[in-house]
Amino acid sequence: MTETRFHAMPGGRQIAYRFTPGQGPALVFLPGYMSDMAGGKATAVFEMAQATGLSCLLLDYSGCGQSPGDFADGTLSRWKEEILALIEALELQEVILAGSSMGGWLMLLAGLALGERLKGLIGIAAAPDFTEWGIPQMDKALLADGETIWEDNPYGPEPTPTHPGFWADGQANRQLEGEIAIDCPVRLLHGQRDPDVPWDISLQLAEKLRSADVQVTLIKDGDHRLSRESDIALLLRTVAELVLPRAGAAD
Repeated sequence: MTETRFHAMPGGRQIAYRFTPGQGPALVFLPGYMSDMAGGKATAVFEMAQATGLSCLLLDYSGCGQSPGDFADGTLSRWKEEILALIEALELQEVILAGSSMGGWLMLLAGLALGERLKGLIGIAAAPDFTEWGIPQMDKALLADGETIWEDNPYGPEPTPTHPGFWADGQANRQLEGEIAIDCPVRLLHGQRDPDVPWDISLQLAEKLRSADVQVTLIKDGDHRLSRESDIALLLRTVAELVLPRAGAAD
């Protein structure tokens, strides 16, 4: 097991990460909202990379998992900055981003910033723009007034907060309203029994991406997490399809 390390950001933030060097483009797994790098999908991707000699980076956004900080300070822009800082610090020249739920929004923002270094995207129940379509108008008004809203959390005992800073930053980073200038191969996986992110979001995303190499895989009985053994197997096959040919070409 590769040890957890910490990257120091300007201003004192410490970002927890795990990295295994290897061939080909580096896989970078981006967790969902209030999730971390200890999740089942992230762990499976990391273990696959270690077993096949691929490069892989896991990280916890500030205020999440092992990274210190206040979750209430977290925004997409802040977390994107942390992702890009780690990619730079580790000198990763080619990158494939895999994003789960909110991580699927962050993969677009980070991918746009990476430019030609971006070699692929894998979205797992990707949730771009959920501050727009996922929040009722009444709650948007509360957030706009500076109030935090709380929702029932089906995945844990504590309610899920949405803080006004995160919401405002999300609204400023919406991606589905115009063309997304990304040209690399993109694979989108989505369960059709996802109660949190409608699977139509992946279809909308596929339409907005400029890339001609976009494939959407719908799992008819899949839920939001897509963490069953069969779901993990599909994710790893998808990773292998994108990464292994490039890793072979780099030999």
